[in-house]
Amino acid sequence: MTTTTEDGAVIEFRGVGLRYPGPPAVDALRPCDLRIANGEFVTVVGPSGSGKSTLLNIAGLLDAPTQGQYLLNGIDTAALSASRLAALRGERIGFVFQAFHLLPHRSALENVELALVYRGVPRRERRARATAVLERVGLAHRATALPTQMSGGERQRVAVARALVGEPSLLLCDEPTGNLDSATSASLLDLLDALHRDGMTIVVITHDRQVAEHGQRTVTIRDGVLHDSGHRSGAV
Repeated sequence: MTTTTEDGAVIEFRGVGLRYPGPPAVDALRPCDLRIANGEFVTVVGPSGSGKSTLLNIAGLLDAPTQGQYLLNGIDTAALSASRLAALRGERIGFVFQAFHLLPHRSALENVELALVYRGVPRRERRARATAVLERVGLAHRATALPTQMSGGERQRVAVARALVGEPSLLLCDEPTGNLDSATSASLLDLLDALHRDGMTIVVITHDRQVAEHGQRTVTIRDGVLHDSGHRSGAV
């Protein structure tokens, strides 16, 4: 069974919370409402241990809420089996992590292609799609390079390409600039801004307020409590 959200919602939390059983019980995320529209760029800030990663894990279908209802693209995720959740995650969500998570002995092109292997995409199509997305992130000229031969910024762009190759409706980024210097961070943020202008829905977790300013709005979490600031003045 599926449930339709309001028009254009990619993420919709309805009283979503996550409590780890005790004793004592711990509320990693207290019940909250959150709606992220199609094509929106939202940043999530808060101190370590505040619940940011819990929110990301629920949004990414890595953890299931213990309270409330999570709808992804109008689909009630609680109604799905584990195998269907895994398939939905692969179809709809791209992940970018601080640590890149690239295979060191595979080229940039092969790392991107691997995202399509478990979806049964034929080899020729995998190669064509991976090549196109590397060009999109400005790394076509580094397709044969190994991660060990690349800068941190290049490796993160490969990670973004890997997240995009499956044509997701949602891009979730966990501290994507955390291992980058300021100049390289700025370049990656320019890429995320360009993806947003192209219509991608993006959620970025960050400790950096300058990174947070790139979002149309910022959600703050402290002690498991979510505060939604609303749209930033002048945001598109």
